[in-house]
Amino acid sequence: MTYQIIETCVNCCACEPLCPSDAIIEARPHFLISAKKCTECEGDYIDPQCVSICPIEGAILDSFGKAANPIGSLTGIPAAQWVAMIAEVRASV
Repeated sequence: MTYQIIETCVNCCACEPLCPSDAIIEARPHFLISAKKCTECEGDYIDPQCVSICPIEGAILDSFGKAANPIGSLTGIPAAQWVAMIAEVRASV
């Protein structure tokens, strides 16, 4: 089991230097996590370092495919309100 970085990653480079197992790979269009190298930081840290530093909500999935830092976890904005705000912005463009 391993974490996965998905396409919402913006390649900010925050996670790569923190990974104790060098499992994060710079790729296009976003970073990737090597399933062979990822230890989920077990034995090194209490929390996965990539998840703890990632500034993009929902960009990293856990081994069950669930967002490790879901919408609202960083901003405090409830998911329903966030979806409504995004729809409003898209409608105005």
